Amino acid sequence: MATLPFSATSAQSMSFSHSKFILGFMGFDRITHNPEMFLIRTPRSSYSRRKFSVKNVASNQKQKLKDSVKQEGGIAGDLGTFIPDSASIASSIKYHAEFTPSFSTEQFELPKAYFATAESVRDTLIINWNATYDYYEMMNVKQAYYLSMEYLQGRALLNAIGNLELSGAYAEALRKLGHDLEDVARQEPDAALGNGGLGRLASCFLDSLATLNYPAWGYGLRYKYGLFKQHITKDGQEEVAESWLEMGSPWEIVRNDVSYPVKFYGEVTSGADGSKQWVGGENVVALAYDVPIPGYKTKTTINLRLWSTKLAPEEFDLRAFNAGDHAKAYAAMKNAEKICYILYPGDESLEGKTLRLKQQYTLCSASLQDIIAHFERRSGEPVKWENFPEKVAVQMNDTHPTLCIPELIRILMDVKGLSWKKAWDITRRTVAYTNHTVLPEALEKWSLELMQELLPRHVEIIRRIDEELVHTIIAEYGTEDLDMLKQKLKQMRILDNVELPDSVAELLFKSEENSAVVPADEIESSVEENKPTAEEDESGLDTENEKGVTVDEAPKLPKVVRMANLCVAGGYAVNGVAEIHSEIVKSEVFNEFYKLWPEKFQNKTNGVTPRRWIRFCNPDLSKIITKWIGTEDWVVDTEKLVTLRKFADNEELQSEWKEAKRRNKIKVASFLKEKTGYFVDPDAMFDVQVKRIHEYKRQLLNIMGIVYRYKKMKEMSLEERKIKFVPRVCIFGGKAFATYVQAKRIVKFITDVGATVNHDPEIGDLLKVIFVPDYNVSVAEVLIPGSELSQHISTAGMEASGTSNMKFAMNGCIQIGTLDGANVEIRQEVGEDNFFLFGAQAHEIAGLRKERSEGKFVPDPRFEEVKAFVRSGVFGPYNYEELMGSLEGNEGYGRADYFLVGKDFPSYIECQEKVDEAYRDQKRWTKMSILNTAGSFKFSSDRTIHEYARDIWGIEPVVLP
Repeated sequence: MATLPFSATSAQSMSFSHSKFILGFMGFDRITHNPEMFLIRTPRSSYSRRKFSVKNVASNQKQKLKDSVKQEGGIAGDLGTFIPDSASIASSIKYHAEFTPSFSTEQFELPKAYFATAESVRDTLIINWNATYDYYEMMNVKQAYYLSMEYLQGRALLNAIGNLELSGAYAEALRKLGHDLEDVARQEPDAALGNGGLGRLASCFLDSLATLNYPAWGYGLRYKYGLFKQHITKDGQEEVAESWLEMGSPWEIVRNDVSYPVKFYGEVTSGADGSKQWVGGENVVALAYDVPIPGYKTKTTINLRLWSTKLAPEEFDLRAFNAGDHAKAYAAMKNAEKICYILYPGDESLEGKTLRLKQQYTLCSASLQDIIAHFERRSGEPVKWENFPEKVAVQMNDTHPTLCIPELIRILMDVKGLSWKKAWDITRRTVAYTNHTVLPEALEKWSLELMQELLPRHVEIIRRIDEELVHTIIAEYGTEDLDMLKQKLKQMRILDNVELPDSVAELLFKSEENSAVVPADEIESSVEENKPTAEEDESGLDTENEKGVTVDEAPKLPKVVRMANLCVAGGYAVNGVAEIHSEIVKSEVFNEFYKLWPEKFQNKTNGVTPRRWIRFCNPDLSKIITKWIGTEDWVVDTEKLVTLRKFADNEELQSEWKEAKRRNKIKVASFLKEKTGYFVDPDAMFDVQVKRIHEYKRQLLNIMGIVYRYKKMKEMSLEERKIKFVPRVCIFGGKAFATYVQAKRIVKFITDVGATVNHDPEIGDLLKVIFVPDYNVSVAEVLIPGSELSQHISTAGMEASGTSNMKFAMNGCIQIGTLDGANVEIRQEVGEDNFFLFGAQAHEIAGLRKERSEGKFVPDPRFEEVKAFVRSGVFGPYNYEELMGSLEGNEGYGRADYFLVGKDFPSYIECQEKVDEAYRDQKRWTKMSILNTAGSFKFSSDRTIHEYARDIWGIEPVVLP
């Protein structure tokens, strides 16, 4: 426990020191040494005054400022000339401990030390943030805006001070104050703003955008309780609300002056001039919270703006409250606030679906209002709206922000007074879409009825876009072959199972009785293509819009809005996130759109930031890489990692590499003991599969392979086991969506197997199975550096990309996997001999499912042996009939092994035997590890962002002077 000697005199002194610390960063040469008064003597630049709200700048003023910057050395002087030392940092920390209190003043314990330290770092980030956006404002640069429902950031403290190159100074300052930096950093909870790869990708992108000096903002929602905190009990996974904001977040800056109205329900009225107004309904306010995102070794600090919702004061029913009807008065407040309570609220009920749609619209509406306000402020008068796409690029991360398209049109038409033609043209040149799924049944769809009720004006606009699209299709293909045309319309329309507009119907049918409406059954395709996916049954396969597989036809097909089709029609670019994924997008998912607009489609293979995912989380390995490459430039130029290839056989490097890996394994072993109570041997192979729990990711294949391994061990003598099997610690982690019953069964199965295996004295340290609870970024930062084998074993053709595979490869972890997502490219770069490949390929999957439906599949005897072993009750009393039954039969929902676990099981266990063989040869294994790191050069998010900036957004780096 540390105690700070506070007094009036020391408070004055530290206040002065803290101000000196801040003013030094701001670029002032001298300040008085009177602790009671701070007088600015000589600013380095006429533009050095910090501004907390940016004023409108006319073009001639901008030119004067540009000239001023050139002549006088830039905004706020040269920020790089003041580098705080440990003494000034310690003063800053003490200042915040005293004057920005989140805790009582008596003691300086770890939680308080964390907040004070983070607030000290935030001071620097705010200075850089202001300088960055003052400069962007002045230069009126084109800016990219990244909209995502998720940001999986992880802890910010070590990442921020690492990017600022202040790790050593902060460590020394905290030592002086009685604390260790690592201990302080562990007090930070992970920000509960995301769940899986979608959110982590968004956070990696923000890091790279800042590091590469690209002008950009991120937009998201500020979830009060996140997805959930996962507890593992005897019953499997249990969910409780996240508490990451319980003590507040020192990183966020609430902008009480930045808020926008967001409307739901109501009605649309028409003016005499044909203009439309959306009136009445339910009104909430979206309030901005900013999170500064620093670049690595650069002054650039960009912004993540998160929206929180609240009730406008005028909407509060004071009359009802004073009349004693508190519930009625409080209802509107709760309705507004709950929009940002939970990430992906369960959508089995109408209320849940409504809440999800409200979330998506809130993100789109508030963000676009903000973006337009930025544009207007920078443009001056008069605003030239035709220039909007020249200054703004909006990237939709998956289909969640699809409502950006009709919302931008609504604002341009109804608020700014533009015509449909201009608004539609501007939108199509502004918005771009990243696709994250290859499953047609997983593409997001919304009930037209629900959307009509919640967003009536947007439905009008979507109908207009659909009509435009239909006319485009007819113009492209003509009306000679009506059957072909109907099929095109069925596949491509935004509105599914909805009558064609009258203007279109009369082109297709000459007879009077068919001139107004095309009957739905005449343009329907097969039952398989129209199987219902909007409603989720017990399987819970709806997690982040990944729907289950349904084969029963609904009596009446629902009218839906196909959000992905709207994205493709309303945007100017569509990209997949791995080479194989992008090809499937073009050849299958959006094949008809690709034929119509081939120029829209691109590939942008995902990447991960090498700062967080190796430089900061694996310092031991980073030092070795720097030593052998001869420079630390690989942290921002990962192509330099290729240099390691020529040293892969060097015994000295291999020795250093193995030692670094073992130190990381010891950290993992300590972590597992703390989190689960299990002790593991750090000399065993650490075999890891950590990712969202989902049937297509096939954690079930992994655990069934472990069950087979365990059964074979039990049938052998101790000597035979040691000869046959390499000792393994099999580590799982990940969350199953709260209503995804099958995924939760898999979690329960893993933990039951672990409970049996880990307490079996005959097996001892030869096999351990551990499920790490509440997997998140901070857990990943511990596990990944100590991992030796990483499993990426999804059914081929079903994983869009994956990014954890890139993080593992970057840290020298060898992978076992299918040819799916980015695995294909990783295997190409690390070398086929350094990747353990098994399983069916993407082009075979449809045929294998057809073979199964025809009753031609013959399961491997080893697979049947494992199922029988599970059913024998060896892993406890839980009834696994439903789980095992899902792998059996030839057809039917929840059966027939849709994800081909049984089909790939033989090649999987045979491949695992090759893994054991390779691990016994530690020289070979270490070489493979080195070559995995060397081959991961392609998978930096820096490379991905360069490609987005060049090929999609059309933005250039902007380096502060």
